[in-house]
Amino acid sequence: MKFLQIMRPLHWTKNVFVFAALIFGKQLIGPFNEVFSAVVSAFGGFFCFSLAASAIYIFNDIIDRETDSLHPEKSQRPIAAGTVTVGSAQAISVLCAVVAIFGSYLLGSKFVIIILVYIGLMVLYSLLLKKMMILDCVTISIGFCLRAIAGVVVLKDPEVFISPWLIICTFAVCLFLAFSKRRSEIAQLRENSESFRKTLAGYTPELLAHMLDVTSGLAIVCFLLYAMDQRTLEIFGTNNLVYTTPIVLYCVFRFSALIQTGKYSGPVELILSDRPFQLGFVLWILACICIIYADKLGISFGSF
Repeated sequence: MKFLQIMRPLHWTKNVFVFAALIFGKQLIGPFNEVFSAVVSAFGGFFCFSLAASAIYIFNDIIDRETDSLHPEKSQRPIAAGTVTVGSAQAISVLCAVVAIFGSYLLGSKFVIIILVYIGLMVLYSLLLKKMMILDCVTISIGFCLRAIAGVVVLKDPEVFISPWLIICTFAVCLFLAFSKRRSEIAQLRENSESFRKTLAGYTPELLAHMLDVTSGLAIVCFLLYAMDQRTLEIFGTNNLVYTTPIVLYCVFRFSALIQTGKYSGPVELILSDRPFQLGFVLWILACICIIYADKLGISFGSF
């Protein structure tokens, strides 16, 4: 149980970005064999990224075991608490990385390159970049963009298009989430925040509030540009995705309001706990599916 805990399976929810291509690449409805192949490939990509992420989580926890002991929640992690030895943790980290790389190789040469780039980037983050203000959050966001790109690559369908607006939107959303985590840490740790994470000395609640405003605004604008893009109209036959904006705004505003209270230790905890946010997110996904697959589902929006 302790070994599974250090792999942080709850944080595998971050890898749902891999599944974005299934929805926006119109892979969910069609001939059974094609849909089945696309879903299996996407789950394979999710599994590989989850193991790669677990390898990095363990590696990072080994490095941060002393500072984690200062955190009210992270001090309970097995490595920081000493219930899992460093040697055992290192072995599990290497095993996760090896399985992730081998599995991604089976899914395609391009996909294994993305996994290798992700692991290399995150190792660099753990050793150096996490100590650099702003770059720490930028690096995390790039890691999420790699997940979204991997979701397209693993499908091996030349008709699945990677929209630059959607990639920039993903980057902005994840930058928003990264800054949210820093804001939550400051709210939780207060005067002890700098002792836990050096970069928190440079972040202030006011600065982070400004960063949250900018990144959330950028994400929404990029989503609108994607929804109204000519290529989107050609692929989906409609620009009606723009009408899901109120749901997007609700989710962003609720998330921003809750994360700044310090009640949650990070975005994952909030997303997995807050029912109104979950409901909003599910409604947005369902709305996107209805709009994207309207022709195949027999849905007509008429002149709307």
